[in-house]
Amino acid sequence: MKLGPKPWPHDLRVVGLAVLAALPAVVVALALLWAGDFSAKVRWTLSVLVVCVPAGACLALRERVVRPLHTVAGLLAALREGDYSVRGRGERAGDALGEVLLEVNALGDTLREQRLGAMEAGALLAQVMEAIDVAVLAFDGEGTLKLVNRAGVRLVGLPRAQLVGQRAEALGWQELLEGPAPRRLTRAFAQEGGPYELWRGSFREGGQPHQLVVLTDLRLALREEEREAWRRLVRVLSHEINNSLTPIQSIADALRDTVAQVPRPADWEEDTRHGLGIIARRAEALARFMSAHARLARLPPPTPGSVEVDGWVRRVVALEPRRPVAVRPGPALTVPGDADQLEQVLINLVRNAVDAVLSEPGGQGGVWVSWAVHAPGAVEVWVEDEGPGLSDTANLFVPFFTTKPQGSGIGLALSRQIAEAHGGSLRLENRTDGRGCRARLKLPLDAPRA
Repeated sequence: MKLGPKPWPHDLRVVGLAVLAALPAVVVALALLWAGDFSAKVRWTLSVLVVCVPAGACLALRERVVRPLHTVAGLLAALREGDYSVRGRGERAGDALGEVLLEVNALGDTLREQRLGAMEAGALLAQVMEAIDVAVLAFDGEGTLKLVNRAGVRLVGLPRAQLVGQRAEALGWQELLEGPAPRRLTRAFAQEGGPYELWRGSFREGGQPHQLVVLTDLRLALREEEREAWRRLVRVLSHEINNSLTPIQSIADALRDTVAQVPRPADWEEDTRHGLGIIARRAEALARFMSAHARLARLPPPTPGSVEVDGWVRRVVALEPRRPVAVRPGPALTVPGDADQLEQVLINLVRNAVDAVLSEPGGQGGVWVSWAVHAPGAVEVWVEDEGPGLSDTANLFVPFFTTKPQGSGIGLALSRQIAEAHGGSLRLENRTDGRGCRARLKLPLDAPRA
């Protein structure tokens, strides 16, 4: 490729234009001077003046043009280097050079404010990262660790200087940059803890892609949930056991006093039999309660299988002897799971719906079961009734809480546990299209066969 001639500098171009502008006048003046009847002294003196005065004017013009440009270049260079304290003098509106200096000074003020804002935001971010109790790691596109906060240093048990600049493979952290996110991570670090929740995101710095990894220790949260679960369990157990032991103790004390009387009352044998019967019934009720609790705690995992929805619903509906339950057929679908456990869930929901209808005066309300695909890859089975609806939704799934005189309080808790074990969910709500309740059992669908 052939390069053209190098252009002249700006100052030489300005001087050249001035020379060209003055040259005709100089030539004419010299021609008239030398053609006229003047002495040699006058001719040479005036010739020097004719040539030197325009030349001096051109040099002065060059200085007036070049010096402001050098000043502006110096100001811009200072801004580029981050020195925002330098200011140009002579800024004023209505003057070309003054307006340039005015804009350069305004640019310096803006850049200074932006730098101060960035520095304050960076300092705040650094303080937040150091204060938070989660490990934050930043890797560049090649997997090199670029940033780690105090929690990350404490997690791995190494100084920051030994971590920054190391590759993820060398630190044994390649799995942090691979696989799905967010997810639970069970690996161990230098600090005892875990399991961890891994979150990963991407950002760009200096135009290059980076990955941000956040590790949250779930141990404390899980322990707090475990303590709360134990508190609820102890509260429920204490309530139920005290309900049985209080009358047992009272009747036992009364029977002991009766037997100790001399002479004994004439009907002491009948009172004793009656009291022992009450003690036996309360002990039997307490045994049933503990058996129900053990059943809830020992629910086995689902046995893999495939359940055809229409047949499943119709089998359960046929088991309800107290009143007819309508089936509103939906699409032909199958769900993966344990047929026995899913039948138990639907039996509980249908039984609750029928109980609600029969609790109404006359007990003439309807109960029906339907299903449809309400979300991609999932089916919802609805059990609806025309009963009184839900009055207390806060304790629906609390184990052993029941509003029925003969209820055990584990039906809904067990049903939701089974639904979640199948990857689904169970919700109860009042109907919006009429009186009564709607139970919504959501389950994943089988993948279509090729």
